[in-house]
Amino acid sequence: MEIKNKVVVVTGASDGIGEAIAKKLAHAGAKVVLAARSDEKLAALASELPGSIAVHTDMTQQADIQNLIERAMEVDGRIDILINNAGQGMYSPMEQIDIDKYKHIMNLNVYGPLYAMQLAIPHMRKEGGGMILNISSRVSKNYYPNLSAYASTKYALNAISLTGREELKKDNIIVSVFHPKMTATSFGKNSVNVDAATASQYAEQARARGMEVDTPEQVADKVLEQIASEEPEASM
Repeated sequence: MEIKNKVVVVTGASDGIGEAIAKKLAHAGAKVVLAARSDEKLAALASELPGSIAVHTDMTQQADIQNLIERAMEVDGRIDILINNAGQGMYSPMEQIDIDKYKHIMNLNVYGPLYAMQLAIPHMRKEGGGMILNISSRVSKNYYPNLSAYASTKYALNAISLTGREELKKDNIIVSVFHPKMTATSFGKNSVNVDAATASQYAEQARARGMEVDTPEQVADKVLEQIASEEPEASM
């Protein structure tokens, strides 16, 4: 899909991968609707990106998601691309998973993106098509100790996305999934059950195993390539 002049909603846009994607999209000529909870960061980013707007959005709250889609439609009249990027990690041995915390990340990583899709699809259908790109993770293709809770949310997102791709073909709505691997963001330290010191330790262990750590900009470049190619899945 062409990016220039497209209206693109990006969730989790105030930091990390979401911020990098938003900047790359704006530089490619898109009108970006920036969604996140961090109002100051979001406002600062919006001031940098011509034609963009900032919408306070907690992706665990259906009212916020509804407001996001409504604001995008009010300002720009359409939504061409929805990028569900907001999410949170969780570290815990499977037998010690805190169910309430697990419910929270399911709400953020699965139910929130699904609800945003459900609200955006009718508008895309009315315009004759569109694209939904859900940011998943390489952990959804592997079995890493202590990541079963987080990985399961991404397994679910993959299934919803790729099944939706088949269901929405007739409407010219493309649904795709992107799988980042370890990226140099605050994702680790913001994960459930992880403090900054532990996140740094995990990163060092990964580097010791020879795992490369991508920059958010590298991930964003790949995401824009996937938008152009419309491939069902892509990864770093």
